[in-house]
Amino acid sequence: MKRRLPAPRTDAAAARVIADADLGRYDLSAMTPVRFEFAPKEARVNMRMPGELLGAVKAAAQEARMPYQRFIRLTLERAVAPRTPARERAEGTVPGSPKSRARAGP
Repeated sequence: MKRRLPAPRTDAAAARVIADADLGRYDLSAMTPVRFEFAPKEARVNMRMPGELLGAVKAAAQEARMPYQRFIRLTLERAVAPRTPARERAEGTVPGSPKSRARAGP
């Protein structure tokens, strides 16, 4: 049985855990990926859209547990990111993948 990951209370304690721990001993199944946004955001966009669309975007962002502006930015980043086979399989855009078959219907 895997152990729970300790919750250190200071940066120094966290550094010790990472330096000394064999992370394979811990149950990391509840971990979620975190995206750190370090690039400066110097450009601004102003657009008009239907209120229903903005409401749907805000609802999707709330479901993803992030501010809607960040959700929009991440969606745009994904739209222009280089296509890779792994990404296409994950999105179901490879012909014959389970997601593309489900999307195509009967």
